[in-house]
Amino acid sequence: MSVFDGLIGLTSGLLAGLADFVAPIAGPNAAALAIVLFTLAVRLALVPLTLRAARGERIRQRLAPQVTKLRSRFKHRPERMAKEIRELYAKEGGSPFSGILPSLAQAPFFMLLFQTASAPTTHTLFGAPLGAQVASVIGAYGPFGVPVLVFAAVIGLIAGVAYLSSRRVRLTAVAVEGQPEVMRRIAPLLPYGAVLVALVMPLAAALYLLTTTAWTAAERALFYPKPVAA
Repeated sequence: MSVFDGLIGLTSGLLAGLADFVAPIAGPNAAALAIVLFTLAVRLALVPLTLRAARGERIRQRLAPQVTKLRSRFKHRPERMAKEIRELYAKEGGSPFSGILPSLAQAPFFMLLFQTASAPTTHTLFGAPLGAQVASVIGAYGPFGVPVLVFAAVIGLIAGVAYLSSRRVRLTAVAVEGQPEVMRRIAPLLPYGAVLVALVMPLAAALYLLTTTAWTAAERALFYPKPVAA
């Protein structure tokens, strides 16, 4: 058994224990509540990384005009351009990648929890099987069955969070000078990827996505630079 498989087993055990703990309150929805609470606990533990990423984003936005000038000045000398940009960020105590690296560091934690939440299960959320996909739920209960409505509500909430995140990304891109046009067009679409994933993954994974994307949206509203209204 690989280390990752072992970590998945450990996480599954923690989720099961948490589900047993909240069972007196949540009843048959205990496993779903356990996924939400465990996701929140992981995100809370990673807040220091978020604060570091937010600081890097503020530095990046503040230096964007100067970086644009350097790119224009040294566009035919890429090595000199890279050196000047590194020195510019060093003076501010930052790095061009300071906003990206913390997010990459979080990826293993999210992958582990995502894999655990996606594992087959017999638990339910208001009658909707956590281990089922939306297509199989529609086939089993019809398009207007209660489990289908539960799935639709979760996906609808994910879409709502994606809309808010997309709007913030779009306004932030407008506020930052030198943002490549292709990124201005693509970046606002990325949050909707969670909706597409939720449509093909089990309800447990969709519940995880809802929790983690909502947390991310809240973090960006609290810690990141405020976007400028268009």
